[in-house]
Formats: sequence, C-alpha cells, structure tokens
Amino acid sequence: MFDVRTQPPVPGMPSPADAPPAVTAGSPSRRSVLLGGAGIGVAGAVYGAGRSTAAPAAPPRPRSHDVFAHGVASGDPLPDRVILWTRVSPTPAATPGSGVGAPVQVTWRIGTDSALRSVVASGTTTTGPERDFTVKIDATGLSPDTRYWYEFALTSAGTTHRSPIGATRTAPPADADVSRVRFGVVSCANWEAGYFGAYRHLLGRRDLSAIVHLGDYYYEYKTGEYTGKGHAIRVHAPRNEARTLRDYRIRHAQYKTDTDLAALHRALPWICTWDDHESADNSWLGGAENHSPSEGSWAARKAAAERAYYEWMPVRPPADAGGLHLYRRLRFGNLLDLSMLDLRTYRDREVSVLSRKIDDKARSITGKAQLKWLTDGLTGSTATWRIVGNPVMITPVLLPPLDRATTGAITDVLGIPEGGIPYNADQWDGYTADRARLLRTIRDKKISNVVFITGDIHTSWACDVPVDAARYRSTGAVATELVVPSVTASNIDEMIKVPEHTVSNAIPPAITALNPHIKWTDLDAHGYGVLTVTKAAVQMDWYFLRDKTQPRTGEYHGRSFRVRSGSNRVIPVVNPIP
Repeated sequence: MFDVRTQPPVPGMPSPADAPPAVTAGSPSRRSVLLGGAGIGVAGAVYGAGRSTAAPAAPPRPRSHDVFAHGVASGDPLPDRVILWTRVSPTPAATPGSGVGAPVQVTWRIGTDSALRSVVASGTTTTGPERDFTVKIDATGLSPDTRYWYEFALTSAGTTHRSPIGATRTAPPADADVSRVRFGVVSCANWEAGYFGAYRHLLGRRDLSAIVHLGDYYYEYKTGEYTGKGHAIRVHAPRNEARTLRDYRIRHAQYKTDTDLAALHRALPWICTWDDHESADNSWLGGAENHSPSEGSWAARKAAAERAYYEWMPVRPPADAGGLHLYRRLRFGNLLDLSMLDLRTYRDREVSVLSRKIDDKARSITGKAQLKWLTDGLTGSTATWRIVGNPVMITPVLLPPLDRATTGAITDVLGIPEGGIPYNADQWDGYTADRARLLRTIRDKKISNVVFITGDIHTSWACDVPVDAARYRSTGAVATELVVPSVTASNIDEMIKVPEHTVSNAIPPAITALNPHIKWTDLDAHGYGVLTVTKAAVQMDWYFLRDKTQPRTGEYHGRSFRVRSGSNRVIPVVNPIP
C-alpha cells in the first residue's frame, strides 16, 4: 500500500538534495455524517486590495500577457526563509496538465519594499512540463519577523513578463519574546457550492501573520455531484471527477484563478495541510470511499494527487529517512508552536460507528511515527501555547458518552464502542486508541495550553477536550478545540434544503445536552475564523457569510470563545478582538 514516507521524492519536484539552491544576499461520506448530525437533534496586488468576481469555468487560456495567470503565493514562514510559489504559462499551449512545452528559466527576487528597489535575495530556476511549469523557491538568508515583497519573471522572445508582486512575512526568532500572533483559519472550499467570500473578507484584516488552511483546499467531485441547495454556482474543470495527475493539476489551476483566493495568496503566507478531498472522499492508507477498483490503482491515484499538491501549493514538506511527509511544526517565538497534522496518509480504514473495532489498539489515525512526533513535540515545547492544526475533530461527540466502569458489560454484550456510539467515525472518534494515547500523554506529562484548531466538518464548534467524556464533569479537560466552518462546502441546511438556521437550530441543544464538554456549535453558517494568540489567552472569532452564492456577499460576527492560559476551558466572550 502506498505510504508517502516510503516513496522516492515526487517526480518533477526538487528533492531537498537536488533542489536549485536559493541565491541569497545575506466509511460514511461527509454528507451522510452531516445528516447524521441532524439525526441527533431529533433523537489587492498588495494586502487589502481584494476584489471578487465570478471566476471562469476553466483555467484561462493564457495569452502573451497571461504568463502568470495563476498568480503567486508564499508559505511555511520560518525566521530565515519562506516558500515562494508561482506557475508560468510560457506558451498558449502550455495549459495546466497538458504536459506541453519545453523547459524555461524563471527568475525571482525578494526585497524589503513593495517596489522591490531593495532586493535581498534573487535567483534563477528551471521549470517545465514535468512539474506542470510550477516554480517553488525556498528563499533563504532572510531576516526574522520581517515583511517582504517578491516577484517572478520570464523572458521569452525578447519580452520579459513579470508576475504580480506578492507580500509575505517571516516568522519571529524561536527565542523571541512575542506578545501576539493572529491567523486567519479556513477549511473546505468547494468551487461549485459558492464564491470564496471568506477569502475576500480575510484580505481586509491587516494584522494577520498567516493563513492556516486545514484541508479540502479544493474538491475532487465531477461537476454537479456536490453543490449546495441547487445547481452548481460555478462549474468545475475538468468536468469529470479528478482521478489522474492531469485532472488534479487542472483542478488546482482552476482554484488558483479565483480572484479572492489569488488575492489572499498574494497578501500573506499560507500554512496548509490536506484532508481527503485533495485526493478522494474519506481517503485512508489503502483507499477511499470515493474510489473503486474499476478506477484503477489507489496507490497511483493518491500519488498523482500528492504530486499535484506538492507542485501547486506553497508548502515545504520535510524529509526524513522515510521520505517526504506533510506533517511539520512551525514556531512563532516563545509564544506558540504550530503543529500541522496529516490525518489521511497513514490512517486505517474507517469502520462503522456501531463497531467495537473503533477501540482496537492496533488501529491508527496518525500512524506511529506521526503520533510520536506529535507527542514528543508537545512534551518538549517551551512555548506558551501549543496549537495543533488538526484536519478532523478530536473532541468526543457521543450518543451519549458512556462510563466504561459501569457500562462495560453492556457494551461488551452489544459489541459497540465502549465509550459510546460516535456520530462520526471518520474523526478521532473512530480511532479511540490513538486519541487516548495523545490525551493521556498531555494529562500525564502535565502539558498545558494545548489548543486544537480544526476544519473538515463544515460546521463551527467550541469544545473542552476531556480524556474521558463520561467523566468530564468530575475530571475536566486536558485541552480545547476550536472548529471553523467551511468556506462554501455544504452543511446541514443545504443537505436537507431548508433555510439557514431553521430546522438545525434545534440540534445544538441536543448535542450539548448529551456532551456537556461541547459548549457551542453552529451547523449552518459558512465563513472563517480569526485566531488571536497572546500570553494571557487564545481567542477564536467566528465570522459568517451572509450568502455564499453571491460574489460580493457581506459578513457578520458569529461567536467568540476564549481560552485563558492554564485553564483548558473555552468560555464565551461577547466581542471579537479588533
């Protein structure tokens, strides 16, 4: 079975050893899960210049002045370096996924002013059809906690074409005394379900350090298969389900043409991980719910999806003895460590919510190596806060939580999970042994201030995270979790095709009554979160879109929750942090 850790470097991507050096001067589907939640209830060019219009249905055919039709991006900021990304279209025929064209040389430069008069690093690299004409530079030799501007250029037939100028920022030194960091937090952006107004509104927030994307950057479905309450607002390219390297490249390219997404990439560095829809719905180590043997080898499909992701996203995948992997950790001074997880590549297959296999100690959602990396990182962290970028929910959502000491005999007879029946086995609830290992380590090692920030479920949640949900009232929690909604992907009201916040308003009281460690959930609204981290507290402010089907939709403040240092509790607050 395919495991990215055991594969050679992705073809068409520079490996850590051969990358051009920087030249420096210094089992249920997501839809059925959301409907299951309903069942509970009844039982610009520079930062700030964003502009939203309807994007074309397919990647634009580049003209001579569209050499950089897919924009620029940056990501994974460290104190002395940052990833710079673009894609060039050297000829009209060199469209994404085409494999057409000869290799070309692309120059890049980065400086400390928006006009790039003060260049601090520059270089030249070669790209071509083997990497879909994408360019990824790890620009080194930079100063910490510094804002930079960058651009790319391609000279063809005597004409020099220049990319848009992007803005980025390096992280502060690891030992710096940092008082505040703010992230925009997003997940689950489906092209066909609406416009990316969340990205446009995030662009207007001028004090963000980075955007954290928790997965489902795009969706792989064929056109019309997964929309909203009605028809597709915009049409996917290709129109078929993405399965091949060509398909995944074209889909990435289309999303990069969205005006709001492109503007937010230009404005800020992004820190990204994947979930399942970057490959196929409910994917796991050996397959996916949305993949059948008639579609060919899963290993080949997953390798194609990963290769396209590494080509098209501004990520810096670490490498160790096992090869490339996406889980990684970034530090922002002494204030916080941000551990980004990969919860698809190494997980075992999902089982039924009624299956006792949920408790099987041999089953894993992280894989052994990643879980050790995570627990070691949390244990060894000297930062005030330990933030975990978590693609799927870790908080128990059970119907109801059961006390093993008093109900074990019953669960044994019934053959159901000993902690209670989860409403979604695709989350950590379906892999209780891994969750117990992690949470018990946090408890036993007395690791403070662990906050999971999560996407995937298309809804919003604020939760305390207990080791044992059935004993939460007496033992409390060891961590907290703040879950952001989808940018556009469908949630409860769209699944059952009713007005937003009507039927589903009855569901949250039932959830919190059964699970008192869950303090709030909203099952309908789309939008994003703003996470503000200070020495005293972490606060998530949720902002919701008024109508995702409108390209110029407004927004409103939904809710805010705060976690005070040392408390392991989410508490509601009235006002968002300005």
